[in-house]
Amino acid sequence: MDHASAHIMEITTAPMETNIITSKFTHEEKEDSLVKSERLMHNKEQHEEKGYYKQLAEIIMNCSHVLLFGPTDAKVELLNILKADHRFADIKIEVKQADKMTDKQQQAFTEDYFSKN
Repeated sequence: MDHASAHIMEITTAPMETNIITSKFTHEEKEDSLVKSERLMHNKEQHEEKGYYKQLAEIIMNCSHVLLFGPTDAKVELLNILKADHRFADIKIEVKQADKMTDKQQQAFTEDYFSKN
């Protein structure tokens, strides 16, 4: 995952399917907001990011064990939001640093992680 999109993979499905959740704050939207005002851009970015993380949290709420991985700090930001919410207390959530990967590499990384845990 990163700030632009998150790839959701469930181990329970065979073959593993990937669903992609995309942030609504695109590069074009950032440029449009920045032209108007830097403050407006930051406010809009924060609002859209909050909605993006909320959408991911709704999916995670139905899981028992979650692995967040990717090349940016988005995974840690999401983890901090989830830790602050008591509804996620019983869900095992782990974070791993990972480079940018193809879909197949992401699936292999996920399968390898969960086969060991």
